[in-house]
Amino acid sequence: MASIFTKIISGEIPSYKVAETDDFLAFLDINPNSKGHTLCIPKKEVNKIFDLDETTYLELMKFSRKVAKAIEKAVPCERIGMSVIGLEVPHVHVHLIPLHTMENARFTSKAKLTDEEFQYIATSIASHYN
Repeated sequence: MASIFTKIISGEIPSYKVAETDDFLAFLDINPNSKGHTLCIPKKEVNKIFDLDETTYLELMKFSRKVAKAIEKAVPCERIGMSVIGLEVPHVHVHLIPLHTMENARFTSKAKLTDEEFQYIATSIASHYN
């Protein structure tokens, strides 16, 4: 069965895309730890990050770094944190989280954003991705 991320890739489920290549997609987390929380995924559905072949793993990290640099330009924050947990969705995903305090990295408090805020942030990050 296709994961929710595979359905986002195919367009079955809408998302706030911020960057895309032939092999990877970055979109805003709809339940963000902080404003600008972004997920980077390979388009190939693989459950666990260390099950990716080495080339895909390294390219995902390279893609995630480029997205993180765009977030850093678009969203005021102390730094961008990165987390790979993978328990909620069985599809590799890298969390890029704008950090203001350690609470932003703990997945215990969530930011509430309107559709307009999500749209604005996605557009802003996308404009800095190049």
